[in-house]
Amino acid sequence: GFGRMGYGVIQKLKTGEWRALDFGCVDTSPKKNFVARLQEVYEGVDFLIKKYKPSVVGVEKLYFARNVTTAIEVAQARGVILLCAAQSGLQIDEFTPQQVKQAITGYGKAEKSQMQKMVAIILEIKGKIKSDDAADALAIALCTGQSLWLKKVK
Repeated sequence: GFGRMGYGVIQKLKTGEWRALDFGCVDTSPKKNFVARLQEVYEGVDFLIKKYKPSVVGVEKLYFARNVTTAIEVAQARGVILLCAAQSGLQIDEFTPQQVKQAITGYGKAEKSQMQKMVAIILEIKGKIKSDDAADALAIALCTGQSLWLKKVK
């Protein structure tokens, strides 16, 4: 579902290395109705955009095979995220899970644990990233940052 939305904010240092400025999750209350939860997602994303003033926002492309109801809810939450970024005038980059895995580990079918280890190594995060959603968001942020950097180099 969309009860928890991971986020990751990174910065490229002058040395060329990436560092995490912030990461975590925006949690929505399962006790609230669907529209109120979408509003929580919007407010969380809006807060992060205003706080960090990113130049680009990276979002995971959806792909679901099983639960249609969950897919629709996640798609609606994703739409809220895209709208919030667009209203802030930000560039939006989208990546499939396979693209993210390929970029981070070199293997498009990498396991979650492999992804988390590589993200922690690249960003020099000590210890395990507690949330899978936050680790995924940091991986997407790295793909977004690298893609933006490559576009500038060309």
